Amino acid sequence: MIVFTVHEPPNPPADRIDRAEKLEFVRDGFTWLAGVLPPVWMALNRLWIALLVYLLALFALTLLLRAFGVDQSMIGLITLAANIVIGFEADSIKRWTLERRGWGELGTVTGRNRAECERRFFDSWLVQQPMLRSSPRGSFLASASKDERLVNRNAADDYVDPAPAVSPASRSIMRRLLGR
Repeated sequence: MIVFTVHEPPNPPADRIDRAEKLEFVRDGFTWLAGVLPPVWMALNRLWIALLVYLLALFALTLLLRAFGVDQSMIGLITLAANIVIGFEADSIKRWTLERRGWGELGTVTGRNRAECERRFFDSWLVQQPMLRSSPRGSFLASASKDERLVNRNAADDYVDPAPAVSPASRSIMRRLLGR
């Protein structure tokens, strides 16, 4: 099973569809790119403070180990071990950065893959969010109770008016022109 945490930006849009598009899913587990090339992973994810801290810590660690006369190959192994730790903690670094930017955690979801996790989350989350966009039958949806909207949502959203969009006045003009 895969675990994702779901995060929402500060000041999310009011509409549930726009709000859903802004959500961030952060996978829990080992991240290979972060374990092999942490600076590249941090730059790709725009984790600038984490990148700066990583580079400063790596520089300080290298200087400290050289000052104690540690062999260069041992320094390389210690750096590799630090990178592997970052690979395991990459999701925590990303969550920390989102939290620092004001994002809130909405919850946690599990599934076999990302698509299933997203579907599971949105199945439970969307019904709790208000629908603000109007549909072709918006007046019906506005006056209906919440239960009626859930039952009739698909019928109203998929409604197609079979009559052409012609006003009665223009229809009478067309009849006169066509002789009907």
